[in-house]
Amino acid sequence: MRSNLLILDYGSQYTQLIARSIRELGVFCEIVPGNLSFERFSTYNPKAIILSGGPASVNIEGAPKVDQKIIDLGLPTLGICYGMQLLTECFGGKVGGWSNENSDNIREFGRAELSLAEKSGVFSSITDDKLEVWMSHGDKVTELPSGFKTLASSSGSPIAAFSNEEKKIYGVQFHPEVNHTPKGKDLLSAFVFNVCNLEKDWNAGSFVKDTVQGIKEKVPTGNVVCGLSGGVDSTVAAVLVNQAIGHRLHCIFVDNGLLRKDEADEVNEMMKTLGLNLHFVDASERFLKALDGVTDPEKKRKIIGHTFIDVFEDEAKRISDVNYLVQGTLYPDVIESVSVIGQAVTIKSHHNVGGLKENMELELIEPLRELFKDEVRKIGSSMGIPDSFISRQPFPGPGLAVRCLGELKKERLEKLRVADAIVRQEVNEAGLNKEIWQSFAVLLPVQSVGVMGDGRTYEECIAIRAVTSRDGMTADWYSFPEDMLRRMSNRIVNETAGVNRVVLDISSKPPSTIEWE
Repeated sequence: MRSNLLILDYGSQYTQLIARSIRELGVFCEIVPGNLSFERFSTYNPKAIILSGGPASVNIEGAPKVDQKIIDLGLPTLGICYGMQLLTECFGGKVGGWSNENSDNIREFGRAELSLAEKSGVFSSITDDKLEVWMSHGDKVTELPSGFKTLASSSGSPIAAFSNEEKKIYGVQFHPEVNHTPKGKDLLSAFVFNVCNLEKDWNAGSFVKDTVQGIKEKVPTGNVVCGLSGGVDSTVAAVLVNQAIGHRLHCIFVDNGLLRKDEADEVNEMMKTLGLNLHFVDASERFLKALDGVTDPEKKRKIIGHTFIDVFEDEAKRISDVNYLVQGTLYPDVIESVSVIGQAVTIKSHHNVGGLKENMELELIEPLRELFKDEVRKIGSSMGIPDSFISRQPFPGPGLAVRCLGELKKERLEKLRVADAIVRQEVNEAGLNKEIWQSFAVLLPVQSVGVMGDGRTYEECIAIRAVTSRDGMTADWYSFPEDMLRRMSNRIVNETAGVNRVVLDISSKPPSTIEWE
């Protein structure tokens, strides 16, 4: 589907939050690179645009710009932070930079109080004269473009928001998309519905209908294979494609030797319940042989991705007329892995994005590529997938390989399976599975001295990792009750051979990632 609203991304860490907020209002939108050409932009045929924030200064050489032809289209436009400064430049205003010598140009980072001069446009639903907002900028607008007026100011930004109501152009120096701007959702809603006059076009039902129809058109004949991991993402993707082409979808579930305890049996039973055409392949020896001696996490991911596709191509050869591979790639997967969106920095290659071979013989179908995790869960529920399965915690495609740091030996993986099963069991029995985004064990390549049965031990260490999150883009560590931590620690040491120490990971994302590798 084509978006009614496009977000031009200039590298803000909050850009994905803009998209989430707009979609939660019932309007579908997409994020595209801020330097998108006018020709490419035109293929989307949007009705409105938002220019995101970003870390650069519009005054430096090589700063990311917007194609002036896009602005000249006259579409309703909202500029946020750097986006506001870009609009200022486009229409002939001035942006001043901060420096130690220029003490009058105050930077603003964190909470700020906004004084409203006029409650129109994006502020039309605000009743108070003061507004709490979240600022994050050094540069600021120092001179309005011709035809623009100031809507709000703060102690550090005399022009903290502006508008040209005739052109339906608005700019805000703060970030309405973050939770630290309590009325930010109201501002975005006013822009989407009052300024742009957009209609709600985004819900689970419309997505399923449009996606199923699109797959039918893309694959009118022939067979499709699906890379089924047993997780929520690949399962929802498979059910979507199954609705479109039925028995022509062949789901291939690969036991790569990196699964959790009893994972293969559980997945087999669930897929039968969902009526999917399942092919089971035990390739565990093949994967472990390819990974023998490899400790670098990026090499692990690449090898697993390549081997995964090799197995698929081998299995696909048993099925006639196959040209497509289905994957459960999500929007955060793409954002974390690909640096073409704005000025984003690649953090790590993702198993659904960075591990594929360049000469792969199968064309990809990624029906969830533009969705966040919670949206995928809603889609799955709307298609009748049981809640007990939809609410499963995310599990990475490389499986235990990214939780078993160091060499991937059978005995080390078995240690991790036992410890991980204990963590999962305790979390489930405590009724915390929905409250916690992910909870798991990590085996560290660290040995330490311990004492068991009056004897000295020198064994490995397990880390317990548990986080809360909305979509995996950011996460905070979960604070377990003390008695639960004691129980998990005791059980792991007593029931896991070769482990004599348990530690707790209390890192948030950022600065850490959820997975250790």
